[in-house]
Amino acid sequence: MNLVVLQNWLDNASFAILFLTMLVYWGGAAFPNLPYLAALGTAGMAIANLGIATLLGARWIEAGYFPLSNLYESLFFLTWGITAVHLIAENSSRSRLVGVATAPVAMAITAFATMTLPSQMQASEPLVPALKSNWLMMHVSVMMLSYSALMVGSLLAIAFLIVTRGQNIQLQGSSVGTGGYRSNGYRLHKATELISQPSAPAVENNGFARFETSSNGNGNGNTAVLNLVTTPESPAVVSAEPLSPQRLSLAETLDNISYRIIGLGFPLLTIGIIAGGVWANEAWGSYWSWDPKETWALITWLVFAAYLHARITRGWQGRRPAILASAGLLVVWVCYLGVNLLGKGLHSYGWFF
Repeated sequence: MNLVVLQNWLDNASFAILFLTMLVYWGGAAFPNLPYLAALGTAGMAIANLGIATLLGARWIEAGYFPLSNLYESLFFLTWGITAVHLIAENSSRSRLVGVATAPVAMAITAFATMTLPSQMQASEPLVPALKSNWLMMHVSVMMLSYSALMVGSLLAIAFLIVTRGQNIQLQGSSVGTGGYRSNGYRLHKATELISQPSAPAVENNGFARFETSSNGNGNGNTAVLNLVTTPESPAVVSAEPLSPQRLSLAETLDNISYRIIGLGFPLLTIGIIAGGVWANEAWGSYWSWDPKETWALITWLVFAAYLHARITRGWQGRRPAILASAGLLVVWVCYLGVNLLGKGLHSYGWFF
């Protein structure tokens, strides 16, 4: 089979599959009583991931080098990374809301690469001398995977803000600092023990007091379950309407998986920047030249380093780190696409409008 024809068919098919997958995820969110939609959405993402991997493999065979030399190839590699990280996040969280956030972005990237880029930017060309190096695969692939993970983590942080309506709620998450789950008022009670009024303000616990009680009737405390007891709102505090237990549970899941995915992307970003410095010294004689791409890569690293520092050291959870991660999504896009198209530097792809 002609590999060029196969690539043209696969990029259009990937767009169509991701578009239908997006509709499936959105339909599943609108009609949660249709459980088969969740499995259908996961299957759509897996098929798109496999199709894009086949496209990149065919391009690798045709061109004779790892397909990350131009914007078209990097966009499809980014989409492949997003769909792969999506499958990991969805399998970990068991939440269809992951696809509601990630499927539109993956679909939009494939649409941009397939329908917006001119044909000359989609065609594979011989590598320039600076790119004829094993570092092309080692540096660029790691950077693209880090972008994929950081984007998915940031999108889940935005989904968290939407689910919680921007409220400042207290969560039992994964942060290990002094401000995390260690101080959120969880206490174990026996089934026969009278539960007293909690001392924590209702506004800090989303209007719900959480107590763990025994699920069996003999009061031996072997098995604990989580009960939610509504607490009266203090007249001195004006808070928003409390979230339902289901929405609160979903918010905890999104916060947790966003933190973990960003924790995966940050080491990849660090390794990619270090590999890029080594490659830059080999190609241009300098580890760091303050090229616009390098500068924004450093800004991206600092933003997500601040996010992880706040969560690990300060114990931040909930709204504040989610806002920081949401801002990180914009920084990643500027670093990846904005600098390449608008900036004049060693990493620029050029302006094409």
